[in-house]
Amino acid sequence: MCCPSQLEDSRARRQFTYAVALVLTVILAVAITAQSALAQGSFVPPAPRPSPSPSPTPTPNAINADISSSNQVLNLGSNYLERLGNQATNGLTHDLNNNPGGGGASEATEGPRYRSWGEVYGLSVTEDPQGVFYGDKRRILGGVVGVGARVAPGVNLGFSVDQSHTQVDVPLALQSATIDLTQLGFTASVDRGPWTWALALVHGFGNIGSSRDTALGVSVAGYGTKVDGALTELSYYWDLQQQSRIVPKLDLEYVRATSGAFQEVGGLNPVSATGQTLERSLAMVGAEVGHYWIFDRKILDLSAYGKFVDNFSQSFSSVAVSLGPQVISVQGIGESRYGADAGASASLILSNAARVYLNYDGKFRSQLQSHQGTLGLELKW
Repeated sequence: MCCPSQLEDSRARRQFTYAVALVLTVILAVAITAQSALAQGSFVPPAPRPSPSPSPTPTPNAINADISSSNQVLNLGSNYLERLGNQATNGLTHDLNNNPGGGGASEATEGPRYRSWGEVYGLSVTEDPQGVFYGDKRRILGGVVGVGARVAPGVNLGFSVDQSHTQVDVPLALQSATIDLTQLGFTASVDRGPWTWALALVHGFGNIGSSRDTALGVSVAGYGTKVDGALTELSYYWDLQQQSRIVPKLDLEYVRATSGAFQEVGGLNPVSATGQTLERSLAMVGAEVGHYWIFDRKILDLSAYGKFVDNFSQSFSSVAVSLGPQVISVQGIGESRYGADAGASASLILSNAARVYLNYDGKFRSQLQSHQGTLGLELKW
C-alpha cells in the first residue's frame, strides 16, 4: 500500500509527461503549418502566354491609284489610235488631197508631198466609283510631233511620237500616281475616189509611280508599263456641194496594256502586288459633218463628229495584293460596254504649206467621262 506522498509524486510525473507531450505536439503542428505556408509562398505560377495577334490584311482599296493608272494607260493608247485614225480619214484631209488648191482647183494640181505637224494637248478624265474602287480624277498634258509623206497617188504614210505626263488623284483613298508614257504611232491611208481606208498602229512604254498616305508616312512604289494597239477605219466622203460634206465612218480597234508587279516602300504596312493585263476590243460607227469658207486666200473649216461605241470584248486581270502572309484579289476596272464619242474641229488653212487647228474630243461612258483639247500646227512642202 502506497503512502500518500508516493501517490502524489506519481500523479505529478504523469501530469508533467502529459504537459511535455502536449507542448511537443503543439510545436510539431506549428512547424508543419509554417513549412506548408513557406512552401505555398514560394510557388510562382507561370505567366499566361499572350495569344498571337492576327496578321494585318491588305484592304481592297489599297491599290486604287495603281488600278486607275493601268486603266489610264489603256485609255491613252486608245486615244492616240483614234486621233491618228481621225486624222487620216478627216474630210478636210480628203478634200485637200484631191483638191490641193482649194476653191475648185484642178484635181491634177500637184500638192505638197511631205508634211510635218506638232501638237500640244490637255486631257481631263473622271472615273466614277466602282465596287471597292473609290473613283478618281486624272489630268494629262502631252505633245505630239510627226512626219508624213504621199508615197504614191492616194497612198499616205505617217510616223509620230506622243509624250504625255498624267497625274492621277484618288482623294477618298488618300492615294495618287503619275504616269510618264511615250507612244510611237504609225499610220497608212489609201484614197480611192470617195473611199478612204486607214490603218493606225501604236506601241507605248513608260513608268508609273504611286504613293499612298498611311498613319506612319507615305508608301511609294514604281514600276513599268506598256501599251500596244491597232485600229482600222473605213470612211466615205459624201460631197454635199456648197462646200459641205458628210463622212460616214466605221472603226474596229484593239488595245492591250500591261503593268508590272511592285513592292511598296515606307509607311505603315507597305503592300506588294502582281502585274496586271488589260485588253479591249471595240467597234465604232458614226459620221463627220463639215463645211469650209474661203476668204482672202485662206480657208476656214469647221467640223464635228459623233460615234456610237460598242466595247464588245473587255478583259481585266485581277491583281493579287499581299501584306505579309495575307493575300487578297482585286479586280481591275473598265468601261461600260456602250458609249459615245463626240468632237469638233476648227482649222485655218493659211496657205498650201501651213495650217493651224484646234480640236475637241470627248468620251462619254456610264462611269467615265473624258475631255481633250488639242492645238496643232501642220506644215507641208
